[in-house]
Amino acid sequence: MLAKKKIVPYLFLIIPLVLYLIWVIGPMGYTFYLSLTKWDGLSKPELIQSNPFRNYERLFRDPVFFTSLKNNLKWILSFITIPVVLGLGLAIALNRSIPWAKFFKASFYSPLVLSLVVCGLIWSWMYHPAGGLINSVLRRITGNPELSIGWLSDEKLVMWSIIIVAIWRQAGYVMVLYLAGLQGVDPQLLDASKVDGCNGWNTFRHVILPLLAPVTVIVVVISIIDSLRAFDLVSVMTRGGPFNSSSVLANFMYIEAFNNYKMGYAAAISVILFAISAVFIFIYLWNIMKDEMEY
Repeated sequence: MLAKKKIVPYLFLIIPLVLYLIWVIGPMGYTFYLSLTKWDGLSKPELIQSNPFRNYERLFRDPVFFTSLKNNLKWILSFITIPVVLGLGLAIALNRSIPWAKFFKASFYSPLVLSLVVCGLIWSWMYHPAGGLINSVLRRITGNPELSIGWLSDEKLVMWSIIIVAIWRQAGYVMVLYLAGLQGVDPQLLDASKVDGCNGWNTFRHVILPLLAPVTVIVVVISIIDSLRAFDLVSVMTRGGPFNSSSVLANFMYIEAFNNYKMGYAAAISVILFAISAVFIFIYLWNIMKDEMEY
């Protein structure tokens, strides 16, 4: 009877494990296999007999790959700084009892409700060099009716223009995470810091910020993973142009697979992207498991 009770939990795990193997582990393994082939998506994939790792060698000689990787790094650095600071500042400001607090919370969170495709379309109209809102405002401010900045056509501006859209959307999400973390801060600690003579900055620095450290780790790791998954905004707004100056790894992979029909090469890109993401996913999972073990 005791042996049957021990088996029952494992029986419940069989179906989800089988589904996980079929829908996650299986495709991952097959993608790695495809990265060793020269496959066009139509014919039967076959290993590259002369050198199975030719796709990877070609990848590390491809200037578009390094441009895409550099743009992903720009995205990561922007995401772990600006939205984190903005989200934390908004959370602290709106965590107090101020008028219209709920309205402001909903307003800052509302961009996250919109899909990335919709955000990309809206901001593409705003960035339009002739009739866009941003250039129209700048023409009024500067008094120059001929001012026309190509936000999405200038190689130096395009990547940062897209990142601004992503930051605008991400800041509300970070705010919500920090608001949840602030709910766990003991008010007695804040009162004690005031009794000890701490001003607002010292209370934030020595009390609030250390208590929000676990939330900060989660925010940073999630922001990095979101940065590596960046695709929708680039695809909608520029498709990686002009001249691949706004290309990111996911967009580069998509174009190679479905535009150029180089499925094996695209699979190699996806393997590299997965390897980079896996590092940060491991850090995230390790942090969660460590907290659970301590608890």
